[in-house]
Amino acid sequence: MISKNKCLSLFKKFTQSQLAIPMFALLLLVVFNLIRDPEFFSISIKHNNLGNSVFTGNLVSILNGASELVILSIGMTLVTAATRGQDISIGAVAAIAGSVFVKVLRAGTITPGVIAGGLLLACIVTIVFCLFNGLLIARFGIQPMIASLILFTAGRPIAYWINGGATPNVESNYLSYLGSFIPGIPVPSPILIVILFIVLIMLIMKFTNLRLYIQAVGINEKASKLNGIDPVIMKLVVFVILGICVTMAGSMNVCRIGLINHETILIDIEMDAILAVAIGGNSLGGGKFRLAGSIIGAYIIQTLTITLYAMKVSSTAVKAYKAIVIIAIVVIGSPVVKDALKKLKNRIASARGSAVKAEVK
Repeated sequence: MISKNKCLSLFKKFTQSQLAIPMFALLLLVVFNLIRDPEFFSISIKHNNLGNSVFTGNLVSILNGASELVILSIGMTLVTAATRGQDISIGAVAAIAGSVFVKVLRAGTITPGVIAGGLLLACIVTIVFCLFNGLLIARFGIQPMIASLILFTAGRPIAYWINGGATPNVESNYLSYLGSFIPGIPVPSPILIVILFIVLIMLIMKFTNLRLYIQAVGINEKASKLNGIDPVIMKLVVFVILGICVTMAGSMNVCRIGLINHETILIDIEMDAILAVAIGGNSLGGGKFRLAGSIIGAYIIQTLTITLYAMKVSSTAVKAYKAIVIIAIVVIGSPVVKDALKKLKNRIASARGSAVKAEVK
């Protein structure tokens, strides 16, 4: 059995962890929903249009609906850590990725090989656009948000131009397998794709020095350069990874809905990705990071969204409610509030110590 002291030690270690605030926020949302509706997180099995047995329910909707955001929040975390800023063009560049993907799919019969080729070409194009932002930031020293403002403005018009101003449909069983369900597997495909991607990223971080190099550049560029780490190269590397993330998110969205609409695809997703990074306890000023925090932050945002819709809040008002809750979470997790709580804790401990000494005397 685990001793009481060890339990207290583990609890104290967790409360001081970066993941404490996002986990607490997620727990609050879970408890609130269970009180409001005990069946909120229940999972049932139903038959879809193709007659396949699939899992349904709010929990499945949360995990499924957050798929693109989770992938983009991983890329945004790495960019934030290395560049000490955020890329606000990921939604617009996702529109470009989706447009290129659709352009390839519509060129002929849709087969697994054509889908793979479309994903590869979309990935190459997207990485080029992301590297454009990366060069402005790494080589010319432009602040990340300002550098990415160019594609934030021009990205969707470029996506519009790729498909000649149309919003073409793409229909294929293969695409529906990637965007919804694979026959015989009741779990939505986007959830499985996200799990595989997270595992891959975690393995890369564990068995390479990429995490160390990114953190070193984000904390102190000059010191990292003296230690043989090229800040420019590392910043470009994170933008390559971001390009892959953006391609996956944009293509996944196309597979979900079966068309590309440059105006609405992943609209405002960049703001949610930045918030996921912040809610996850990562500093928006760069340096040390935890991908797990950003992933939890993405699911918190999606849980909040599904909760508001379940409460019959209009789609127009959802953003306002989300903003209020998210601001509260970010403020609670801010260094100022943490320092204040730490001082209060020390003061209470000191007062208790003085009371014990007085009783002894």
